[in-house]
Amino acid sequence: MKKLSLVGFVIILFIACEPKIHREYITEPCPEDENVSVAELKTQLTNNGFEIFDYIDEKSGDTIVMQQYFIAFLKRGPNRSQSETKADSLQTLHLAHLGRMYEEGYADISGPFGDDGDIRGITIYNVPTLKMADSLANMDPMVKSGRLVIEMHPWWAAKGFPLR
Repeated sequence: MKKLSLVGFVIILFIACEPKIHREYITEPCPEDENVSVAELKTQLTNNGFEIFDYIDEKSGDTIVMQQYFIAFLKRGPNRSQSETKADSLQTLHLAHLGRMYEEGYADISGPFGDDGDIRGITIYNVPTLKMADSLANMDPMVKSGRLVIEMHPWWAAKGFPLR
């Protein structure tokens, strides 16, 4: 069980398309590979209900658009007495849930922490409201079983900046 959990839980979902920032435009290379102006991006995000703000980067002169995301901390839950078979099954369902959240565009990245602490991992939800992020996170079979619990926090990040 430990080996399966460790291997399965180590799967990290990264953003498939690495957006890049250019002066006056944010280029999202997939799926359409077209330039979107900062004004268009801001309009799209606000029309879809996202909280945003922007600022001018003093070094580059670029307009940086900040979007609110939601980070779900997946914490050790009160019900961890499942059999090894049941825990393995829940882990498989948990990973399928996280994969589906990524594929459907609700979550941008998920992954475990490298220690054996009470906070087991995170998922960053790319949705407009806390209520929606909380609802999606609580659909996770590990959460439903009580093996994990969710602690949700709003988080701001610049649009178009890839992880490195």
